[in-house]
Amino acid sequence: MPQSTPYQPVLLRILHATTGLLAILALVSGFWVYNTYDKRWGSLALPKLEDIQGIHGTIALIFLLLLPVFALYSFHIGHHRLLQEQSFKQLTQLRSSVWWTSIHRLVNTLMLLAVTFSVLTGRMMKEEWLPAGEIYHQWYLSHLVAWTCVLISLALHLLFGVKVGGVPLLLSMFHWGVRDRDTPPFWFRGIRINHSNWLLKMTEVFVIGGIIMAFILPAFSS
Repeated sequence: MPQSTPYQPVLLRILHATTGLLAILALVSGFWVYNTYDKRWGSLALPKLEDIQGIHGTIALIFLLLLPVFALYSFHIGHHRLLQEQSFKQLTQLRSSVWWTSIHRLVNTLMLLAVTFSVLTGRMMKEEWLPAGEIYHQWYLSHLVAWTCVLISLALHLLFGVKVGGVPLLLSMFHWGVRDRDTPPFWFRGIRINHSNWLLKMTEVFVIGGIIMAFILPAFSS
């Protein structure tokens, strides 16, 4: 591997690749659902898939099941990639290297919030709404907003990732190399149970709380 290419932990690569692929598939299938039943704000000439809503729901459910693992990894092992207490001060240092890094961390943090908002609003929807033409429900409209937030945050995540680390940073997420001490027994050695970053604590409460609500609330919805 070229020396200029950063090394990414195996567990991060596995979780990042899996959640990233599922997020992209959810975005594509989600748009396909909108394109089939709504089309108020434009549409594409996509073929009609009778079970597109079921396909989207299956992808979203798998993503939801994996999201807690990725979120806990992000907050307790990969916390240095998220918003830091000094980040807001660093954001005043316009166009410096630390400014770009802080922006990238902010985008990463916002993306966790966006996907949480997306799975929560999606879980509160009913399958019969869209086939019946009921495109006015607040949970559906909220889910469209969440879909847009995920799309924008994903685009910014890639854009600022290239800006901060260049193409080598993106390629490092797909590299197959494994270092000697990067095996399952060592994966959780960098875990920080009680980090001192109050911003991350608050964000984690919203993310983990939102994920829990996404599992529980549908059982109480009428």
